[in-house]
Amino acid sequence: MGGSGQPEGPGGPSSAAAPTQPGAPNSSSIPPAPPAYPPYQGTAAPKKKRGLLIAAIALAVIMVLCVGGGVVAFLTLRDAETGEGAKEPAVAVDEFLTAVYKDRDATKAAGRVCAAARDDDKIAAKVAEVEKYASTYQNPRFRWTTPKVDNQTGERATVSTRLTMTTADEKVADQELRFTVVQKTGWWVCEVA
Repeated sequence: MGGSGQPEGPGGPSSAAAPTQPGAPNSSSIPPAPPAYPPYQGTAAPKKKRGLLIAAIALAVIMVLCVGGGVVAFLTLRDAETGEGAKEPAVAVDEFLTAVYKDRDATKAAGRVCAAARDDDKIAAKVAEVEKYASTYQNPRFRWTTPKVDNQTGERATVSTRLTMTTADEKVADQELRFTVVQKTGWWVCEVA
């Protein structure tokens, strides 16, 4: 059945070679497609810098040790007694009372107080109170009974005395005092009640 101008069916002579039209590209002259690109991976993750991390951790550990050591040193040394305390608990109380009531010297009184209870402002306030009595009353004189150790156990003692203030115009005031005294580098007054 192949008349002229009619294509033949499949497998016929026209299927073997397709006629090329003028100006149409020849399929044999087209270059092959370039190879495919790999899929987009995004930005690369930054490399971990182990050296910097180790240095930062080491620095943090050193800082913690330094700060911790400083705190321990402060806590240890703040309770350190400077100088020598009294030889006996009663002597410590007598020296403290002398510094406050006769010498009216806050620095000397603070030198008889244990470091744990030493508060320079409170001691100075007590000395200022005694000074006020001196200016308010006529020639006040302070005396106290010999301090007596009521109870002593190892490094702690309780000492009592009676403080008396007498003025030139015959006024008299008494006050019972009880001291807690501790022994570290000698005996030190730690509490007055």
